[in-house]
Amino acid sequence: MSGFPSDRGSDRLNRTQLEQDEDRWCEPRVQLATDRHHTMGQKISVLVVEDEALIRMDMVDFLQREGFEVFEAAHSAAAIEILERTPSIAIIFTDFDMPGTMDGLALAAAVRDRWPPVKIVVTSGHGMLELTDLPDGGLFFSKPYGHDEIATAFRGLVSSDLA
Repeated sequence: MSGFPSDRGSDRLNRTQLEQDEDRWCEPRVQLATDRHHTMGQKISVLVVEDEALIRMDMVDFLQREGFEVFEAAHSAAAIEILERTPSIAIIFTDFDMPGTMDGLALAAAVRDRWPPVKIVVTSGHGMLELTDLPDGGLFFSKPYGHDEIATAFRGLVSSDLA
């Protein structure tokens, strides 16, 4: 036994705090964008819903660099909370395989019912989905996806509304 106090309790507390932080919704991380990224003078607001923290952070950072206003959630319940408070969200980008009571397709259906103007993009690394599985107008990308391909699709979804 060493003469140093045990860090086990604080280590457990730190892990618990990290897990709680992961479960909470996150405020948007917003960066200034160049004019080429604006649509009619406004940023495109995107909600990224991904339970894998590193994948979510990577996509959030990429989209911010591309000029999007980005919100993030680790699961569907947090995504619903953000949507309820943030009417500016134009696109939801969700993983199919999500923890909790609502997977990505159930979230997509709930979004289509409650927020019909929100565009829906679903991704999965566990196989392909049929377009008929998605709400009308929804898109699907299998993992691994190209970041530029996602950003182009997001801009296309929003610009098709303006045409």
